[in-house]
Amino acid sequence: MSIWKPHVTVAAIVEREGRFLLVEEHTADGVRLNQPAGHLDEGESLEAACVREALEETAHHVAVDALVGIYQWTRPSGDITYLRFAFAARATGFEDGRALDEGIIRAVWLTPEELAAQPERWRSPLVMQCIQDYLAGQRYPLEVIRHYG
Repeated sequence: MSIWKPHVTVAAIVEREGRFLLVEEHTADGVRLNQPAGHLDEGESLEAACVREALEETAHHVAVDALVGIYQWTRPSGDITYLRFAFAARATGFEDGRALDEGIIRAVWLTPEELAAQPERWRSPLVMQCIQDYLAGQRYPLEVIRHYG
């Protein structure tokens, strides 16, 4: 008997001068927009996963400042449920020429309005929801998450 498990993911919400760092990526549903995001690796803290994914997908180094929210979303097909931990982060550096993860086309900086104008390109509804929550000032201290390992 198999045990159902959600896919635990992290996402970096990075704002600079009114624009948010996003990635254009190939998915089974075509090219989509998403935050720098990905799966938690074994033994890794959520914060470390966020920093790693941002670097691997955008070539930007980030520092995590706060938790924006925890989101549970099941794909419309019902086959996968994601448990996303979204973090407010700030860009602290950039590695020009760094190869991006497989499937990532490029990193882009978009305004909330530019992103809102193209919902058909969102990887999931969480993409816009995380930005809306960030813009609403939703922040939780990192201390609410305890990593033992």
